[in-house]
This record gives sequence, C-alpha cells and structure tokens, in this order.
Amino acid sequence: MKVVLKHLTKKFPNRNKKIGGDVIAVNDFDFEIPDGKLIGLLGPSGCGKSTALNLICGLLEPTEGQIFFGEDEVTNLPPEVRGVGLVFQNYALYPHMTVQQNISFPLQNLKGDKKLPKEEIARRAKEAAKLVQIDGLLERKPSEMSGGQQQRVAIARALVKMPKVLLLDEPLSNLDARLRLQTREEIRRIQRETGITTIFVTHDQEEAMSISDLIVVMKDGMIQQIDEPQDVYDDPVNLFVAKFLGTPAINVFEGEVKNGRLIIGEDDVIAVPGVADRKVYVGIRPEGLEPDPEGSFRCGLVNVEVMGRDTSVVYTHGGAISENLRAIVGSGKRPAKTEKTVNFRPDPLKVHLFDHETEERIRF
Repeated sequence: MKVVLKHLTKKFPNRNKKIGGDVIAVNDFDFEIPDGKLIGLLGPSGCGKSTALNLICGLLEPTEGQIFFGEDEVTNLPPEVRGVGLVFQNYALYPHMTVQQNISFPLQNLKGDKKLPKEEIARRAKEAAKLVQIDGLLERKPSEMSGGQQQRVAIARALVKMPKVLLLDEPLSNLDARLRLQTREEIRRIQRETGITTIFVTHDQEEAMSISDLIVVMKDGMIQQIDEPQDVYDDPVNLFVAKFLGTPAINVFEGEVKNGRLIIGEDDVIAVPGVADRKVYVGIRPEGLEPDPEGSFRCGLVNVEVMGRDTSVVYTHGGAISENLRAIVGSGKRPAKTEKTVNFRPDPLKVHLFDHETEERIRF
C-alpha cells in the first residue's frame, strides 16, 4: 500500500504569548512512500518526526494537506478504520495479560461483520508470534520478559490486524546497544517477509541507514532530503544533512574558492573547477583523507587510535569549525604517534562545498 502525503502541514498554538503565532511542527510535507518499502523518518528531537507519524495514523488532524493510502483519501478517517499498525516507543503492553492475550487484544475488539471467532483469533495471534519468533513465550506476562522480547510482542500486536501500513515510533530507544542491533535486523526481516509498507521514526542515523529503503531527513518540520541512504550520505543537499549523517561526523571547515582552487587556512587543497570565487563551508568525510607526506592538507596530529582494521587519526587545523576532527585510514597507512604533524591527500569525491550564507550544496 503506497502512502501519499500532499502538502501536509500541522500547526500548534504557540504557548509563549510574548511571541504569539503558531508553531509549525510539520511544514508542507509532499512526497510518496512506495508500496512495500521501509521508510526511515530521520532527524533531531523536535523536528516533527513523531507528529508526521501521528498525522499518518490519524491520532492528529492536519491543519492543511491530504493523506492517501493507495488511491483512497484517509485524511479525515479515524485511526481505527485506516488499517494501520502502530508500535510505540514504550511498548504499551497490558501488564496483567499474557503475551497471547496482548497480541490478540486488537482482534477481540472488532465489531459487526469484522468480528472473528475465538479459534481464528488464537490462530492469528500464534502466527504473529511465530513471525517475530516469540511463539514459545505465549503464556508469559510482560514482566517476565526482556525489553527486546516485549518489543517483539508490541510488533506482533501491530501485525496481527494485517495492517496496510506499519508505523514504528522510535521502537528501539529503550533497548541496550546489542538488543538494538538485533531488533532492528528483526524489523527488517519481518518487513521483507510481510511486504507491509513501513514507516520507521528515529533520531539515530545508523538505525535509519542500516534498514531503510529510503530515508527522509527532517529539520524544523521540513523535509531536507529524500533518497536512498547511501545516496544521502554521498550526496547531501546542504550542510545540515551532511553533518547529521555519518559516524564519525563529517569534518567542517571555513574555506574560500580562489581561481578554481579550494583554500582552507593557508592550504591549497584541491581544484574545484567551475566554482566562482567566494567564501564557503567545506565538509570532508573522515574516510576521504589519506595520509601522504606530499599531501596538500597539512594538519596537527593529536592522537592515533588503532581500532583493528582501521585507524582513527585525530587532528587539528586552523580552518576547522567542528570539534574532534578525525580521519579514518587503513591500519597500514596510519601515521606514527610520535609525529607532531600529518599531511593528508583529500579525495575530491569526499569533499563537499556549501554556500557560506545559505549552507546549500555547491557542486563541482
């Protein structure tokens, strides 16, 4: 089931009477989520991710715009008839019910011609439990389960209704690092097996990039970029997107273009053909710097952190505006810790220029 959002906007009254006006939580969302895909809504806290999700499922009414599931408009339909499954951040399981009862609960509330016999409800609950691999825990209570197991119960409860769209609101944030990795892999597996169109809200860029078919990067209620995860990483449209994606973060510098050359501090770094003379922000991905005695980018060496296959080189530069500058290099190319300086040869494909005023990408 494809999901189409047309100029979707949500405004809330501003509680600060001195400022007045409205707070725009979601600002003119206009995009299509393809049928059967897993989409990551990604952005910092307060950017409007959960508000967008609540608009799609019907918990909030939009101020403007339309929502379509397939060809059917659902903008004014209540949540219970939209055919969505929603998994919350805090699981929201009923503590006095067993796993099977929790999973069955949405089916037991069906009315009229949609009402199911007890045998069918039990069969569907067991199928959903098997899908998320908790079919051996049906008689347990939530308090007798780990966080990861409780999250699977919540996912099974959302899936048992056979929803048209599955909505996940930061479902991994309460899990430890190991369980987060395991559970996100399970979510990807379940989505592929069911083929249900899924929207996954997170502020964790690693989560979004690892399991999403497409990611939607948001800031202040507005869409910044929509694309496949690797394309967003390799080809950011502005400085915000470039800084938000990537671990370690992109290295950012003040620079200028002179006569087709990029200058950072006193270093003539690379050729940037076709770019007019101007001040710019420069973003260089950590993996885009290779130690080279003849390299044009001269930096102070702070530390060399050996991580096995790769090495993290911590360095300084007078033109830097970001903290903790790092280069990720192969272990065979790491500089000696005793050195005070290190020269790098930048990879032009990993160097991004941004307008100094608008912070929009400058291509070369």
